[in-house]
Amino acid sequence: MKRIIDIVLSIFFGILFLPLILFVIWKVKRDSKGSVFYSQERIGLDERPFMMYKFRSMVENAETADFPLLSSDDDERVTRFGRFMRKYRIDELPQLWNVLKGDMSMVGPRPERRYFIDQIVKKAPEYKRLLRVKPGVTSWGEVKYGYASSVEQMIERMAFDLQYIDNMSLSNDFKILFYTVGTVLKGEGK
Repeated sequence: MKRIIDIVLSIFFGILFLPLILFVIWKVKRDSKGSVFYSQERIGLDERPFMMYKFRSMVENAETADFPLLSSDDDERVTRFGRFMRKYRIDELPQLWNVLKGDMSMVGPRPERRYFIDQIVKKAPEYKRLLRVKPGVTSWGEVKYGYASSVEQMIERMAFDLQYIDNMSLSNDFKILFYTVGTVLKGEGK
């Protein structure tokens, strides 16, 4: 049932937000040089890697270090329009494609990169439980905690996602989606 709801909602939201998606494509192209979309390998269900898609909110080739970097509130790599997109989580819209493909669900723990998972597991081995469910576009951790800009914050947010896993239900999924709409409308993203 959860998969059917994921497919229906991803198609519904894709059609509903099509004018916004087309505007964002145009605006990202105008705002800075580079591609409109950004893809990054994330770790999903059963530790399988997949490519997660977003609208590019940073300058092209923002990550040139030998190791992955997390974004912060005052990250200079974020473009002017990118800040707006992140505030209202518009940059996440391409993940509807990930949901349609089956890599992600509408609700589930946020997928992370292998580099950060390895660091988290050293300090909090129970994080591995999050990899037993399909990752989501939104999560209880995202709603209750928000974005994490360090491994320590990822561990703090994990407590909410473990709580979600222990109490998974369609009614909880709809509750999280409802809270997510509130977060988006208030512009509480980072």
